[in-house]
Amino acid sequence: MAGTLYLVATPIGNLEDMTYRAVRILAEADVIAAEDTRNSIKLLNHFEIKTPMTSYHEFNKYDKAELLVADLLEGKTVALITDAGTPGISDPGEVLVQKCFDAGITVVPVPGACAAVNALIASGQRTGRFVFEAFLPQDKKERRSILAELKSEMRTMIIYEAPHRLVKTLNELAEVFGIDRSLTICKELTKKHESFTKTTFGEALTFFENEGPRGEYVLVIEGKPMAALREEEQKKWEDISLEEHIKMRMDEGMTKKEAVKAVAEERGIPKRDVYSAAIEL
Repeated sequence: MAGTLYLVATPIGNLEDMTYRAVRILAEADVIAAEDTRNSIKLLNHFEIKTPMTSYHEFNKYDKAELLVADLLEGKTVALITDAGTPGISDPGEVLVQKCFDAGITVVPVPGACAAVNALIASGQRTGRFVFEAFLPQDKKERRSILAELKSEMRTMIIYEAPHRLVKTLNELAEVFGIDRSLTICKELTKKHESFTKTTFGEALTFFENEGPRGEYVLVIEGKPMAALREEEQKKWEDISLEEHIKMRMDEGMTKKEAVKAVAEERGIPKRDVYSAAIEL
């Protein structure tokens, strides 16, 4: 009978955030697959966990995943941990999970700390709908492509960033969203100097010009307001007349009545104004 892969969340700063269940699973596992064994040994020593560890990281994630799957198929229990937080989020854990599903191996999450969720719920931004972008790619072409996609994003956006790249990223995001867009800068989550600063891109850039970034950051960014999106949509039609707009929709197969309704909605104007132009047609 195959073993079980446990995805065990570990603290992102404060060791008191380790759950009883996480300690038990790590102590009972046959092996712990850790992103950095040198870092994780401190955690295991703190909780007096003696389970042997093996390294599982970005540079061996494919070959090592095959070995771990083989162990699991022999009936061993494997606990996967990352340096901090929930494994599988912006780390190589997703590769191992996919291979386990392909092999019919049971995967069990052991919940705990997650920087993205902690930042979101304490950000003061809207939490009903959000999108997680993790770290923006370093490849310039890929980075530009993602920023272009985010330009019209209406959901709250969550982005991770390291201190040495923070100002550069804030400048790029300000160009995309504008200096007045709201964001919350979440710093050093669960640690001694944890802070949440709700501000704008303009204010944030002014602040960091005088004080260098320190610590790890999560940026929680307001999505594009519906009113702004509507305004942009309406501006697209300023270069053509009402008559041309109505004719365009009728050429697509709409009746005159349907075209009047569509044009009124697209331009954000009363139907009677559009109907007057339709009479001319």
